[in-house]
Amino acid sequence: MPLNDEHNSDSESSRLSESTAASSDSEYSRQSFNSDSSSKPSSPASASPPKMITFDELMAAARNLTNLTLAHEIAVNANFCIKHEDLPQNSFAGTVKQIVHKAFWDHLESELNEDPPEYEHAIKLFEEIKEILLSFLTPGANRIQNQICEVLDTDLIRQQAEHNAVDIHGLANYIINTMGKLCAPIRDNDIKQLKATDNIVELLRQIFRVLDLMKMDMANYTIQNLRPYLQRNLVDYERTKFQEILEETPSALDLTTEWIKESIEDELSSTSDESSSSPGADSSSKRTISPTLVLNNGYLKLLQWNYHKTIPEVTLITDEARLQELREKLKQLRIIACVSLITNNMVGAAIVDVPDFAEQLKRICLPLLEGMNKKTFDLKEALNSVGVQICSKVNRSLSERGLPTLDEEMQSNLVGQIAHIVEENNPVCSLIDKRIQFFLRSLLALPSFQKSMPTMPGGLSVIQTEMELVGSQYASIVNFNKQVYGPFYANILRKLLFPETPMGKAETGTATATS
Repeated sequence: MPLNDEHNSDSESSRLSESTAASSDSEYSRQSFNSDSSSKPSSPASASPPKMITFDELMAAARNLTNLTLAHEIAVNANFCIKHEDLPQNSFAGTVKQIVHKAFWDHLESELNEDPPEYEHAIKLFEEIKEILLSFLTPGANRIQNQICEVLDTDLIRQQAEHNAVDIHGLANYIINTMGKLCAPIRDNDIKQLKATDNIVELLRQIFRVLDLMKMDMANYTIQNLRPYLQRNLVDYERTKFQEILEETPSALDLTTEWIKESIEDELSSTSDESSSSPGADSSSKRTISPTLVLNNGYLKLLQWNYHKTIPEVTLITDEARLQELREKLKQLRIIACVSLITNNMVGAAIVDVPDFAEQLKRICLPLLEGMNKKTFDLKEALNSVGVQICSKVNRSLSERGLPTLDEEMQSNLVGQIAHIVEENNPVCSLIDKRIQFFLRSLLALPSFQKSMPTMPGGLSVIQTEMELVGSQYASIVNFNKQVYGPFYANILRKLLFPETPMGKAETGTATATS
C-alpha cells in the first residue's frame, strides 16, 4: 500500500523545530567543543573501533531506520496516511493476483456446491474473519468480543458441518452486521452493498475486500492519534533511534562526515585569496572558520545537488523527498526570475504601465515549465514557447493602448535571450542563483523564533511569495534537523576543525564503554 505523501504540509514541522540556527559562533567556539557535556540528554556516543557487523545487527539497524523514518513522516506531514491501491490489471503482478484469486474462489464455490457441501475452506475463512474483527476491538469491549467468539466458534461450526447444519448465510449476515458496528462512516455504503449480495462466494470475497479497507482505516486512525504524541517527543525519539543505529552500524556517519568535510573545504577555498599572503594560512584559517557557517553552507548545498547524489545518510534521509521537491521548485522559480529580469531589461518601457504583468508572466511560465525536472523535458523548447507567448502578451497590451507593437528584431532578441537561459554559466542565471543563495543563507542565519523573512534581493520580487513559502519549509527542515542531530554534527566538526583537541569527558567515557 503506497503512502500518500503531501509535501506541501511540511510547514507543520515548524511547530516542532526549536532552532539551533540562531546560535552565535561563540556557541560553537573551541571552548564549547571541549566542554563536558555529560549532563546533556541523548548525547551521541563516539564511534567504536571498526568491527564486523552481523546480519542480525544489520537488520536491527534497518528496522530502527524504518521506524525513525515512519515516525518522522507521521509527525511532520499532516497529510500522511496509508492508501489502498490495487495492482494494475494489465501488469504481470496484477494478472497473477487475479488468476490466483479467481482459482481460490472458484474452488471454494465448487466445494460449497457439492452434495453434501464441503465446508473446510469456508470454516478457515470464518476463522480468519473472526481474528480480523477481534483486532478492531478496543480494550474493555468484552461483550462484543465474547459474542464474536461464540458465533464464529470454528469448533462448533465444524460440528455443524458434520451434520450438514451450517447456516452459512446466517454467519455471513452476522459478520456484515458486526462490521457495520465497527467500521468508519465512510464504509457505510460498502456495508449496504454487502447486504445486497446474494451469492455466498461473492459475498465472502467482498467481505474480505471491505475488511481490508477497514484495516487501512484503523491504521490511519492510529496514525492520527499518534501524531500529537510524536510531535511532542520527536526530537528525543529520533536522536535515541539514531544513537541505536550508530551503535549497531558505526559507519552510519561516514557520508555525513564527508558532507561536512566538503563544506569546510568549500569555505576554505572561498577565503583562500584573502589568507594566501600570510604564512601558515592553511592551518590558521581552519581554526577561524565558523562551525555554524560550515553547517549552513552544507545545508544550502543540498538544494544544489542533483537528485541522484546520495544524501547524508539517516541524518537527512527522512527529509530527502521534501528536499528534492524544494530543489525542483527552486529550479522552476529561478527560471521564472530569469525570464522576468530579461523581459524587464529588454521591453521594460512597454510593460511599465501593465498592471500585474509579473503575475501574468508567471501564469505563462508555470504551465510550460511543468515537469521540467524530468529527463525527457526539453527546457530550451519550453523557454522558446515562453518567449513567444510573452511577445504575444506584450504586443496585445501595446495594441490595446494604441501603441506600436514590438518589431521583429526585438521579438527575436527577446525570445533568443530567454532561450539562452539553458546555457551553462549564463550571466542572468548566475546572478539570480547568487541572489537566491543569498536569501536562503540570510534565512538560515535568522533565529528560528523570528517569524519575519529577510529582505528579498533585487530581481526576485516576481517570485517573492513563492520564495518565502519555500524558504519557510526549508528553514523548518534545517532547524529541526539541527535540533535532532546537532550533538552528532558537533562531534564531527570538532574532529575536523580541531583535530588536536582532546576529547571531552562525555565522549571519553562513552568511547570506553562501547569499545
